[in-house]
Amino acid sequence: MNLEGRKIIVNKSSKELTEILKSPENYKDFMPDGLQKFETREDGFKFGLQGMPEIALKIDEVNDQKAVLKSASSSLDFSLTATLNPINENQTEVQMLFEGKFNPFIKMMVEKPLQNFINALTDKIEAYK
Repeated sequence: MNLEGRKIIVNKSSKELTEILKSPENYKDFMPDGLQKFETREDGFKFGLQGMPEIALKIDEVNDQKAVLKSASSSLDFSLTATLNPINENQTEVQMLFEGKFNPFIKMMVEKPLQNFINALTDKIEAYK
C-alpha cells in the first residue's frame, strides 16, 4: 500500500530541515491535533493519537534528500519518507510518502486514517517556523 501527501514548500533549506529531522524530539511539533502521548527514544519516538493505537517509529536515515522513518514494531512493516527537494537556499519542496505491507483486511481499516495522518503531518510541516 502506497500513500502520498501533497507537495509543499517549506521556508527552510534542506540542510536546516535535515538537522530538524535528525532529532526525535522535533517530531512532536509535526504531530496532528489529538496527540495524547509522545515519548522520545534514542533512535526514534513513540506516539499515540486519539482513537488510534500507539505507534513507535525509528529514524532510519536522514540526509539532504530524504528522511526515512520505519516502524519499530516487527509486526508492522512500513516506512514513512519525507522527500526533500531544494528549490533555493531558503526553500525546500517536501512530500510525505507512506509505503506499507499489509493484508487486504488491515489495508481497508488503516488506509483512510493513514491518509488523514499524512495530510495532517504535511499541514504541520508546511506551517512549521
